[in-house]
Amino acid sequence: MPKTARKKTKKIKKRKRVTSEQLRRKLKLKHLKSKQSFSKKHSHVEKYLKGKGVEVAKIRKHSAKVIGASVLTGALLATPQSKIKGLPDIGSIIEEAKDAGSLVVSGKEVMVDTLSEALPDKTRPLSREEEKYLEQLFSNLLNVPAKATLEGEHLNTTYGRIGAEQHLRRYPGDTLLQHGEGIALKEGMAPGLGAWGYFASNKNDLTPSLEETEKWYAVVQTLYLPDWDIRQPHLKNWYKHRKMLIVNTDNGNAVVASIADSGPAAWTGKHYGGSPEVMYYLGGARYKKGPVIMFFVDDPENKIPLGPVDYNNIRLPASQLESI
Repeated sequence: MPKTARKKTKKIKKRKRVTSEQLRRKLKLKHLKSKQSFSKKHSHVEKYLKGKGVEVAKIRKHSAKVIGASVLTGALLATPQSKIKGLPDIGSIIEEAKDAGSLVVSGKEVMVDTLSEALPDKTRPLSREEEKYLEQLFSNLLNVPAKATLEGEHLNTTYGRIGAEQHLRRYPGDTLLQHGEGIALKEGMAPGLGAWGYFASNKNDLTPSLEETEKWYAVVQTLYLPDWDIRQPHLKNWYKHRKMLIVNTDNGNAVVASIADSGPAAWTGKHYGGSPEVMYYLGGARYKKGPVIMFFVDDPENKIPLGPVDYNNIRLPASQLESI
């Protein structure tokens, strides 16, 4: 086996699990880089803090009110107090920093950093080892039981490009203006029905659950599955309204969506589609296409709601901080 192939194989093997120790090492490196950057840019602030008995390395974010205490402290020292409203004074920041017993790190930051290292620059089908690595990552940071393969089913690719879709007609007579207001209506209404037809037979039968299904819907290329023609009746029922976890690999934004249409066509260069609401949350008003991970959500008891996914922040105990 060529050396380059052996190196790639070895690298993939190391990604089988995302352990707390791996995350700790990653955060340690990030911490050291941040400390060095702070010391270089704000040496006078570091000197001031030392005079107050506070080490830059021990300043931590530990509440929603104190975000990035070291950076905020530098800003407070460099800016006249009269121009800052709604922020605690520097004395309270220092006291809170002293009392901080642990380090709270943004789960989204860890997600983005990890995905940038673990994924290739161009989208492609992932290996089973790579997919299992991501399953563990999503479980740790999103608390979502996401699976690349569920009940023996697997998409042709779980790492591809998603594109913007239009609203779908939920029942006969449904109109665009009944799908919300403002930017939610910008993409318009699809001229035809989704792959599974109407969501309800009439407006009265449109439940809140079905409204959410259309609002947060996803499109996957069921028509290109290798066994679609052979197992079409089973697969069509299996994929209908199946929950999916979609993670924007560029910014870490994640959403749980429900499959409600089949496509897009291969010639578009896209592998999946998202409703106007899905796309807006993943990337904002101008987001039309981009790389994502698309995994099944293993939720047989229907406990995981559709829509945006919140991150679990990572808290390192004080005992671990001493070793950083």
